[in-house]
Amino acid sequence: MSELNEDEREIVAMVSDFVDRRVRPRVREFEAVDAYPEEFIEEMKKLGFFGLLVPAEHGGVDVSTACFARVTEELARGWMSLAGAIGGHSVVTYLIKTFGTPEQQDTYLPSMARGTVRATMALTEPGGGSDLQAMRTFTVADGDDLVINGSKTWISNARHSDLIALLCRTDRDASPAHQGMSVLLVEPGDGLEVSKNLPKLGYRGVEACELAFTDMRVPATSVLGGAAGDGWAQMMRGLEVGRIQVAARAVGVAQAAFADALRYAQERESFGKPIWKHQSVGNLLADMATKVKASRLLTLDAARRVDEGVRADLEAGMAKLFSSEAAMQVALDAMRVHGGHGFSKEFEVERYFRDAPLMILGEGTNEIQRNVIAAQLIARDKTNGGI
Repeated sequence: MSELNEDEREIVAMVSDFVDRRVRPRVREFEAVDAYPEEFIEEMKKLGFFGLLVPAEHGGVDVSTACFARVTEELARGWMSLAGAIGGHSVVTYLIKTFGTPEQQDTYLPSMARGTVRATMALTEPGGGSDLQAMRTFTVADGDDLVINGSKTWISNARHSDLIALLCRTDRDASPAHQGMSVLLVEPGDGLEVSKNLPKLGYRGVEACELAFTDMRVPATSVLGGAAGDGWAQMMRGLEVGRIQVAARAVGVAQAAFADALRYAQERESFGKPIWKHQSVGNLLADMATKVKASRLLTLDAARRVDEGVRADLEAGMAKLFSSEAAMQVALDAMRVHGGHGFSKEFEVERYFRDAPLMILGEGTNEIQRNVIAAQLIARDKTNGGI
């Protein structure tokens, strides 16, 4: 962790201890019944996890993006759902501290740092998926208010969030469409309906819901940064942090799966020797370790770009693409190392296998990531930017 300063290394160590001492021994209790981990969330508030990206002057911890990635990895190593609980919240934190007006920063950041206000972002729509420019959620100005109509889906932490960063159309006639989009800072209230929890393969404990906006009124001052039409550019910057966070989640899941497989391969014997000595198993372990290491390095490289204040869409896309695909493969290979036990709920590896697909699909599918990467490769080649 040479990219972190001493204080940040201590923070990561604290998170690692929290995971090993509190989370891993009890995660099955929550997983089995898909229960919201209120107890863990309250501890995370007290430990400052919700204020990691909040500036110190607003009561936050104000760590680097690299430290944030390592904290995310440690949480995901224990239970990926806990990393998800701070995911959207932290992206909204980044958006407000980077683009928010002084009034928006003063209003939200102190309580977000304490976790007394938790945030989520709302981008995906039922008919649009990753095609954000096809979104239909819109606003109409009415006096000093904006009236919102539309719907969003697969919104994590929807039921437990006090603030929603909503990407929507504020000018439906704009061409191209993204020039008419804004991010609104919306507090739940009349005109917003939160659906029942959507059933999921993995990522249990943290809800995902649909949001339906019907003539919901918010003040015009809810527009992030105060100027309508900047939402697309703002959210694309926010998604750089979001994709780094998803990549870090994938690293954590892969690390957990690899560690369990490595331990099991030393304990389990067949044909008179530990199974790691069989070449087929040893090769799996070697490939798994390499994928975990490469994923971590790609993720930290993208985080470093954000900390340097330069565009990281290419690097964040690469980190998210590679790490999520690697986590899926590592989780599957961990099941192979465990043999029949890998298919049993008595071992943790089946949970890693259920959680891993989310990182492939979330924060822009990997098919979208490849499009982003290709476009940025061409753009940087024209300016001799390289990679």
